[in-house]
Amino acid sequence: MAFYKRSIFLINPSFQLKFSLIVCSIILISTLIYPVIIYDFFKLMVSSIPSVPEKLIAARNELVIYLVFIQIVITLLTFIAFIFITHKIAGPLYKLKNHLANIREGHAITPLTFRTGDHFQDVAEEVTLFLETISANQENDFQYVEEVALYIENLSTIVPDDKKPVLSEISRRLLDIKSRYKNSL
Repeated sequence: MAFYKRSIFLINPSFQLKFSLIVCSIILISTLIYPVIIYDFFKLMVSSIPSVPEKLIAARNELVIYLVFIQIVITLLTFIAFIFITHKIAGPLYKLKNHLANIREGHAITPLTFRTGDHFQDVAEEVTLFLETISANQENDFQYVEEVALYIENLSTIVPDDKKPVLSEISRRLLDIKSRYKNSL
C-alpha cells in the first residue's frame, strides 16, 4: 500500500463538526462548575472576613477570568483534537463509499485499503474478502455461461426452425451477460 496523507481534515463536515461540538459542549458544561464553586467560595470568604474584601474581590475576579480563559482554551483544543479523531473515522468511511461507488460504476474490483492509523481496518479487510468472493463467484458463473452458450450453439443445429428464434434470443441474452461479466472482471 502506498503511503498517502489526507490534507483535508473535514471529510464529512456535518458528522465531524456535530460530534466535536457535542463533546466540547459536554466538557464545557461539566467543567463550568469549577468557576462557580470558586466564585461562591470567595463570596463566602468576603462575607466572613470583612477586613480585606477589596483584595479578595480582586483575586476572585482575576481567578474567575483566568479559569474562563483556561476553559475556552481547553475547549478549543478539545474541538481541534476531535476534528483529527473524527477524521480517522470519516476518512475510511468516505474511502469505502467511493470504492463501492467505483465498483458499481464498472471499475475493476480491487482490494480496499485504509491509511495506517485509520480506524476500521477490519472493515477494509472484510470488504476486500467479500469482493474477492464476489469476483470468484462471477468468474465461476462466467465460465458456466460460456458452457451454456456452447450447448445452445450445438442445439441450434438439431432444433426445428420454429424453435430457433428462442435459441437466438437465449444466445443474445447470454452474450449480454458475458459482456457485463467481462467489464466487471
